[in-house]
Amino acid sequence: MADRTPIIAPSILASDFSRLGEEVARISEAGGDWIHCDVMDGHFVDNISFGSAFVEAATRHTDKHIDVHLMISRPDHYLDRYTPLADSVSVHVEADHDVAQTLSRIRAAGCLAGLAISPPTPLEKVEPFIGQFDILLVMTVNPGFGGQPFIPETIEKVQAAAEWRAKGLADFHIEVDGGINTATAKIAREAGADIFVAGTAVFKASDAAAEIEALRG
Repeated sequence: MADRTPIIAPSILASDFSRLGEEVARISEAGGDWIHCDVMDGHFVDNISFGSAFVEAATRHTDKHIDVHLMISRPDHYLDRYTPLADSVSVHVEADHDVAQTLSRIRAAGCLAGLAISPPTPLEKVEPFIGQFDILLVMTVNPGFGGQPFIPETIEKVQAAAEWRAKGLADFHIEVDGGINTATAKIAREAGADIFVAGTAVFKASDAAAEIEALRG
């Protein structure tokens, strides 16, 4: 996993849901590396997005890596509905579940295991799980809604996590999600991030391919 080539993961939350298949195919052809799926339950976050049937529909229109982000209260309960569809699944450290057990189940299902952390939560909360996740997903906005502005203070978590990697504590990707555009992607990349979730910036761009290349830096 030592390769830090930037991975661009367009979020289908920003797509036109009425043309999901076309949107996923368009972004895949434009050079998106991963397809990011933000699942929200209306409990863990104050929004409801879509469920496993929607994710399954998206998978029919791409052969790209499917990156599922479960912003839900009980990821352990719903996990088995997503692992057959996904290549990576991220769950929140703040959610109501046995974090270590959930991460273990994700890996056992053959997926990369991601641990997500929201802006108000100190990074120390994920420290006990170092070595148990393949992706640390640092939320750079408060989870729940697309189109929010990037929170600059969250970069301190990216920098600290990159220091963990540099010290050899574990090898993992650092993913950033929220308010990511060419300017904020550059900030996050310089701090150590290597996976960039971009919704509005990619799906609403006049030239999605050019935007994806710009996000790579």
